[in-house]
Amino acid sequence: MKENLLKDLTFKFAIRIVELSRNLQEITKEWVLAKQVLRSGTSIGALVREAEFAQSRADFISKLSIALKEANETQYWIDSTKRV
Repeated sequence: MKENLLKDLTFKFAIRIVELSRNLQEITKEWVLAKQVLRSGTSIGALVREAEFAQSRADFISKLSIALKEANETQYWIDSTKRV
């Protein structure tokens, strides 16, 4: 099977996001930010996986565009955690 670098990297990123979310909950007791970063950060990889089986080129582009938006939102939440 052919290697999919984007799929691999977004999966590894999701694992790191889960760890960050746990730390936010356990160390800073910050549940709202933890939930937001977890939701947006893990959805990136899920959307990349969905794009792999897109029904059309337009569907593929749409799913990856949404993944990019989720990445941008995740960056926002990560930046917000630096203020806690």
